[in-house]
Amino acid sequence: MRSARNVAVTVAIFAGSLGAWEAIVRAFAIPLFILPPPSQVALALWRGLVSGVYVQHLGYTLVETLLGFIVGSLLGFFLGTAVAMNRWVEFFLYPYIVMFQSLPKVALAPLIVVWFGLGLTSKVINAALVAFFPLLVNTMVGLRSAAADRCSLMRSPATRAGAISWMLRLPNALPFMMAGLDVAMIFALIGAIVAEFVGAQRGLGMLIQSMNFNMDVSGQFSVLLILSFVGLLLNRGIMLIRRRVMFWDPSPRSRRSRPRPRRRRPPPAVTW
Repeated sequence: MRSARNVAVTVAIFAGSLGAWEAIVRAFAIPLFILPPPSQVALALWRGLVSGVYVQHLGYTLVETLLGFIVGSLLGFFLGTAVAMNRWVEFFLYPYIVMFQSLPKVALAPLIVVWFGLGLTSKVINAALVAFFPLLVNTMVGLRSAAADRCSLMRSPATRAGAISWMLRLPNALPFMMAGLDVAMIFALIGAIVAEFVGAQRGLGMLIQSMNFNMDVSGQFSVLLILSFVGLLLNRGIMLIRRRVMFWDPSPRSRRSRPRPRRRRPPPAVTW
């Protein structure tokens, strides 16, 4: 009952915001090339979906995002594990990683396009470079967050260091790693769009650029709306994977979903 009420309130707020947007644009006669009303955005979205243009470019952007996310996540996991488990790697390699991460990826994207061309490879590399750092940092923090007394208890002549990492450090680091994956997925989408802005033959970023040249602001808003929904769906996918992998995690959301125990009434007082 409460969830249905929350959904109804959310839908009402969204509809009210769209209505206020439409009314303000029409009341002040704002030109379409500055701020189109929601009706024009919906019309542009409908035309793009019916013609199949949005679906084609969306599929290409999704492939870039997912491949960049996978490559960046693997790179972040292995580098984070190496830095967390080896002091020499941390001393010699981690400063260069931080220096590279400090570089704006918008400035690196043209170089990546020049080196790897306008095809899929440059977009995947740019998305991976944007996405790997959150998982790297979260992997490092998670692997180092294991309690020292637990590691000492597991150390014995018959226990290998790999067994300690597999049975203690990795399960302890899973919440941090899943949080890093959540951020990395959104960053991969941003990295792919930025690479398409610089130079691409297909993709939603290239479509936004072409609409910008044609002053099709309604079309740009419709593509941005698609990107926002795609980001939301990718985020929900990571959350679903987290629930499947970390089924033992007593998160606040799972605690809210459980039925509350009924309070027992105290027994009546005995009077003599």
